[in-house]
Amino acid sequence: MSKFWSAVVHGLTPYVPGEQPKLANLVKLNTNENPYGPSPKVLDAVRAEAADTLRLYPDPGSDRLRAGIAAYHGVTPDQVFVGNGSDEVLAHAFMALLKHDQPILFPDISYSFYPVYCGLYEIAHRTIPLTDAFEIRIDDYRVPNGGIIFPNPNAPTGRLLALAEIERLLAGNPDSVVVIDEAYIDFGGESAVGLAARYPQLLVTRTLSKSHALAGLRVGYAIGQAHLIEALNRVKDSFNSYPLDRFAQAGALASIEDRSYFESICAKVVATRTRLVADMEALGFEVLPSAANFIFARHPAHDGAELAAALRERSIIVRHFRSPDRIAPFLRITIGTDTQCDALLAALKALC
Repeated sequence: MSKFWSAVVHGLTPYVPGEQPKLANLVKLNTNENPYGPSPKVLDAVRAEAADTLRLYPDPGSDRLRAGIAAYHGVTPDQVFVGNGSDEVLAHAFMALLKHDQPILFPDISYSFYPVYCGLYEIAHRTIPLTDAFEIRIDDYRVPNGGIIFPNPNAPTGRLLALAEIERLLAGNPDSVVVIDEAYIDFGGESAVGLAARYPQLLVTRTLSKSHALAGLRVGYAIGQAHLIEALNRVKDSFNSYPLDRFAQAGALASIEDRSYFESICAKVVATRTRLVADMEALGFEVLPSAANFIFARHPAHDGAELAAALRERSIIVRHFRSPDRIAPFLRITIGTDTQCDALLAALKALC
């Protein structure tokens, strides 16, 4: 009975996650999950936590995990914040760092959780249109603002913004927090983490769900100077002091430490992406340049929604966005295994 809802809830338009079908034998290319399993060392670490110690609370500071992440990125532990997936990390960043008098800025085509957080926390925002080529143009962000956030590579387009452009953005916005959401950076871009030492307003958020194949553990983190991390911790400790359980902390640390496995599965995804793009272009698709583990593609002769529905009838699920109108012709397709992508290509050949 909605009469018991608060005014905030009445005004919310919740984020809609990608479908998680319960049907078997699907080619599931709709939620950007890694097609390869996590490192065997992760499984060993998670099994080891299935012990009597589960009666005890986990480490509220995730100290060992933060130390491992810090060592991986060449920063100090007080520059690392961890949370229950990067979505929680982002939520805390909106509350702790992006709620100011001026509206925050983000692209008009981007991660659709951003406006949801703005609604939840009553944060004013303004969307900045992408170019006709679906690129972020830094000069468009040289206006008064209460903060800036966008994914790099952007989602759902997959387009990458060069690190030099991010530095130009930081130089032009010295008094605003800039959050770079690097959920997909490991599939073809250069991280902005190295800029954090020189730019006190920079926060970089990352996730282990994609490139580390740990979507089921829900581990995300942020890197920035200590004063930004302290703000996130103040919000976290006012909301949930124990966001990561023992399994998540142990599995995440094992994954971070097994760099060779992580690099090998990323390389597989990138190789398959290169082949898939070439094969889809041969079928007449326009595919935007992607540095992510997905591609964004449209066919000049086929409606995006109809094509997604036709693929579904063939037990292949991809993501289609009905709005905004500019992207309605496109399909966002997760890079799967070679076998999954071959099944997709065979279906597209029959349909196109």
